This record gives sequence, C-alpha cells and structure tokens, in this order.
Amino acid sequence: MNRLIIILVSFYYISHILLFSSCYQICIFQIIMTNITRRNGFLLLGFSDDQKMQILYALLFLVLYLVALTGNFIIITITTLDQHLQSPMYYFLKQLSLLDLSFTSVTVPQAIDNSLMDDNYVSYGQCILQVFFFTSLAWTEIAILTVMSYDLYTAICFPLHYEVIMDPRNCQWAMIAVWVSGGISGILYIAATFSITFCRVKIIHQFFCDVPQLLKLSCSNDYLGVIGVAAFMSVVALACFVSIALSYVHIFSTVLRIPSAEGLSKVFSTCLPHLFVVSFFLSTGICAYLKQTTDSPSVFDFMVSIFYTVIPPTLNPIICSLRNEAMKGALRNLL
Repeated sequence: MNRLIIILVSFYYISHILLFSSCYQICIFQIIMTNITRRNGFLLLGFSDDQKMQILYALLFLVLYLVALTGNFIIITITTLDQHLQSPMYYFLKQLSLLDLSFTSVTVPQAIDNSLMDDNYVSYGQCILQVFFFTSLAWTEIAILTVMSYDLYTAICFPLHYEVIMDPRNCQWAMIAVWVSGGISGILYIAATFSITFCRVKIIHQFFCDVPQLLKLSCSNDYLGVIGVAAFMSVVALACFVSIALSYVHIFSTVLRIPSAEGLSKVFSTCLPHLFVVSFFLSTGICAYLKQTTDSPSVFDFMVSIFYTVIPPTLNPIICSLRNEAMKGALRNLL
C-alpha cells in the first residue's frame, strides 16, 4: 500500500513538472514569436539550434568563404595585370570571378554572423536587400555562363572571324546587358515578393532570405505575382540553357573533326570545365526551387541550398581558371 502511494505521488509530481516544462517552452516560443512580429522582421532557422553546432557551421562557412575570396581575387588580379590575358575569354573569366565574389558575399557573411552571435533575426530591409542581390546575381550568373558558351562556340567553330565577332566593344556591351538584366530580374522579384501580405509566423527555414520560403508565409493568393515573375524568368533561363546546349553540340561536332590529339585535348580541357560549372549550377538551383517547401526541411534540403549558393563560387576559380596553363604561368609571374 505504501509503495502504491509513493508511486502515485511520484507520478503526480513528475506529471506536473513535465506540464510546467511544456508550458514554459510554449510561453518562451510565444514570447519569441511576439518579438519577431513586433520587430517586423524574419527569423532564420539555420542548420541547428545547438550553439556548438552553429559555431562549427560558422567555421565551415568561413573556410569556404575565404577560399572563394582568395581564388576569385587572384583571378581578378592576374587577368587585370597580365597583358597576355586580355582576350575575351579571360575578360569573361574576370567578370565571372567578380560575380562569384559578390554572389557568395550576399548570403555567407550574414550566415556566419548569425551563427556566431546566436541571433538569427534579420530585419525587413535586410531581407529585401538580400533577395534583390541574390536573385540579381543568380540570374547574372546564368547570363554570363551563356555568353561564355557563345564565346567558346565562336572561338572553335569560327576561328577566322573570332576577332571581329568578339570585338572588345561587343564584349563590353554584352557584359553591360548581362549586369543590367540581372538588376531588372532582382527588381521584379522584390516588387512581387514584398507586395505579399505576410500573415503567418515569419520563420524562414533557411540560412538566408529565400523566395520560396517567403512565399510560404503568405496567407492569400497575392503570391501569384511572384509565380508569374518566376515563370517568366524560368522561360528565359530555359532559353539560355537551350542556347548553351546548342553551342556545345556545335562545339563537340567541330572538335571531333580535329585531327590533332593535342589540339583535341586542349579544346576539351577548356570546354568540359565550363560545361560542368553550367550543369552543376543549373541542376542544383532547379532542384532547390522546384522542390516543395516544408515546415521541417531535411538535411538534404540544406545541402542543396549550399550546393547552389556557396559551392559554385568556391569551385569556379579552381575548375574554370586556375587549371589553365596560361593562368598558372601568370600567377607564377605575379608571385
């Protein structure tokens, strides 16, 4: 009988402790949500709630960021200073490095700061700027990769007319069109995205302000404008992809007719890295944006987002440029 009384009393106290603990967690959660609502911003839920894991992720991001900065800065420096690297191909590589330098700086420093400070709050204005620069630079990346594929196509398929077609003035106008088109896409995205009424709790299950996650916070059909912009940009991106594919069909059909094994190897060493960069960036971006967003994203979702935001700017200098013998020689001369 005494044991039964002891068990019942213990169960009574344990149940009350658990109830108090759950009520305490709910109250804390409600306080946090109230603060987010009052501060008129967003809460970024990154990779982990554990502070030690956040520091580990911050260090990993810092290493990748420093590698990306170093590689892209080296390419910008040697293509600017070396007089032998002033052809259109190296001009476009310099623009790609400048773009990658900017692209990785949009998301990674904010993620590092949030992890180290254990404060995942971003203001409304910060989120607008991040969406603008991210969408602008993402589209600019697609556009510049398309221009680079056309440059390779012209160099291999029309070598006698290459200097006329890829005149320095034409290259400059092409890059102006690329950067302006990126800015226009960013303006379209922020105009459509931030005209939405956010009536759900402003929690973004991502380490940056991602457009699909923002759409999930809408409670009405006013997100149709964003879908229209995304559909339009998807059609244009598809046109760019078809253009790149056709360029490489002509490139490979021309290359296979080259009798010299050395010339064949040189052409493939130039084309295949560019083709890998295009395929990797487009495939991971499409996978991330076409996948349905959930309230509890998996590790795979976060890894895909890293693959198209952090990895390409880090690998592009190594894949596209620093394997090039002329770039290696220019780097040795600079050092």
